[in-house]
Amino acid sequence: MPTLWAGTSGFAYASWKPDFYPQKLAAKGFLGHYATRLNAVEVNYTFRRLPSAATLEGWVSQTPGDFQFCVKAHQRITHIQRLKPSEFTEVFFKAVEPLRAARRLGAVLFQLPPNLKRDAALLEAFLGALPSDIRCAFEFRNTSWLEDDVYELLRARRAALCLAESDKLEIPRVLTAEFVYSRLRKAEYTAEERADIAARSRQMLNDGRDLYLFFKHEDTPAGALYAEQLLRDAGNFRSAG
Repeated sequence: MPTLWAGTSGFAYASWKPDFYPQKLAAKGFLGHYATRLNAVEVNYTFRRLPSAATLEGWVSQTPGDFQFCVKAHQRITHIQRLKPSEFTEVFFKAVEPLRAARRLGAVLFQLPPNLKRDAALLEAFLGALPSDIRCAFEFRNTSWLEDDVYELLRARRAALCLAESDKLEIPRVLTAEFVYSRLRKAEYTAEERADIAARSRQMLNDGRDLYLFFKHEDTPAGALYAEQLLRDAGNFRSAG
């Protein structure tokens, strides 16, 4: 059955007290509490460093069996090597293997730098080097990538075009995989906008696609509360009680 996994980009924010985290909850209890209310998180930690097996196993132990971790690919892959295939890509996937082995790895997000312009041959070579059993999504932040031939390359490898939106850029809603990866980065969403997000989410689920959807964290728990409401609206809410 298609599933909506919704959450935020990160969870370790004391500023979410008391509206999301209980006032007296220690930081070590944040993830466990988060996972009683939301069913996925996007991990930015992996963009800057390779996680240890102990760290990942600790995350797994603190969360329910259906909770999903979506990880951002290391900056060495996207920003330093700029998608050129290398041994480090394999090193990265080995580092997140504990999540995959536990069936807790939702998808890997490759967020490209804004100054990396469209290079279809580069993308095709990189896609060909990715593991076939791991879901991968690509967030293009240079509009030159938003072309049909790029979409076709993603479809051929069953990779998702990340449907990212912010106050500066909105990616066309082109679906290229059996799953959808959505990043909602605007500073604020009105009730009407959130209702529209819920309607689009239901349509994607009805079309048979899994959906990973992450709101921006900000300094308030608004994104986490938006995600929680979305799960309620989609009938996929895990009670905190």
